[in-house]
Amino acid sequence: MAELKTRQTGADVTAFLNSVADEQQRQDAFALLKLMRQVTRLEPKLWGSSIVGFGRYHYKYASGHEGDTCLVGFSPRKQNLTLYLTPGPDHYRDFLETLGKHKTGKGCLYLKRLDDVHLPTLKAIVRESVRAARRQQA
Repeated sequence: MAELKTRQTGADVTAFLNSVADEQQRQDAFALLKLMRQVTRLEPKLWGSSIVGFGRYHYKYASGHEGDTCLVGFSPRKQNLTLYLTPGPDHYRDFLETLGKHKTGKGCLYLKRLDDVHLPTLKAIVRESVRAARRQQA
């Protein structure tokens, strides 16, 4: 089985976020850090070189592939803020209708700017993602 590339590291989350070149994206990343810390009540850890994650979640697919990842996390990518959710954006259809400007991928929610979204709805999505991950582990 292939070794997972994205593992929790001991790297400094604040230093990583301070290295984000775009000022608006850096501010949004720190706001998202605060929101996720508030919702999860967990301290952030850097996963791999660019994912800020909260908590730990062990997954196992029907194929037998398994591993560990964060309960919920985000990455300030060049084009978007990428949020990593469990079990994926389809689970949040009702929330997404009122979220504001966003795009979705298989397991990700993409936001251009936090000013484009309804923050209480985003907070509810993060809260539900943590609950869903914990239910799947139980």
